[in-house]
Amino acid sequence: MEQKIEKLQSMIDESKRVVFFGGAGVSTESEIPDFRSVDGLYRQHYRYPPETMLSHSFYETHTEEFYDFYRAKMLCLTAKPNAAHRKLAELERAGKLTAVVTQNIDGLHQTAGSKTVYELHGSVHRNYCRRCHKLYDAEFILNSTGIPTCTCGGTVKPDVVLYEEGLNQRTLYGAVEAIERADMLIIGGTSLAVYPAASLIDYYGGDRLVLINRTSTPQDRNANLVIQGSIGEVLDKIKV
Repeated sequence: MEQKIEKLQSMIDESKRVVFFGGAGVSTESEIPDFRSVDGLYRQHYRYPPETMLSHSFYETHTEEFYDFYRAKMLCLTAKPNAAHRKLAELERAGKLTAVVTQNIDGLHQTAGSKTVYELHGSVHRNYCRRCHKLYDAEFILNSTGIPTCTCGGTVKPDVVLYEEGLNQRTLYGAVEAIERADMLIIGGTSLAVYPAASLIDYYGGDRLVLINRTSTPQDRNANLVIQGSIGEVLDKIKV
């Protein structure tokens, strides 16, 4: 492990346009539950499967049940950034890291200080009225009951990409451009099982592809460096 950390340090030192692509494993170290791990939402028992309750069709047909689940399981507003979030923000401030591309919706990268963040699946902190487009924060949703309603009477919907919904094209293009321009791509805390997000790494054509995850991924064989472990513990050892 020590040799791998040294190699990671050397690769970062040699790079000028590092991009970080992260998944749920970055957030779980801030005690935010994920979907696919042993204790994840997919392993818990509900009246409907979580992927059903977080789908566009369920939102439209069972709106109140959607919000009951969303408030209980998707709003983790007391979570704090961990060592991974903080180190990535530090690398950006130092001019090393050009962008964070994240599948997470918790906003912890921005809380830690990162400025250029492409949130592929949206954010719980942005909510909008479907009728008049007035914006609301996450606390509004958390403190509401039933179906959250705007002052105009419209329904307030989270700016989160549900199952059956497409990714925001502007966010997608920004992420693709950042990855294409990167001279180093660090992938961390993701099993690379969620598409189309996972396919974005195919836009990287460099020779500094690093994978940091607790378990193996389908892309391990293509990486220049694979480190199995905690993303926070690994990045915390990097000197900026």
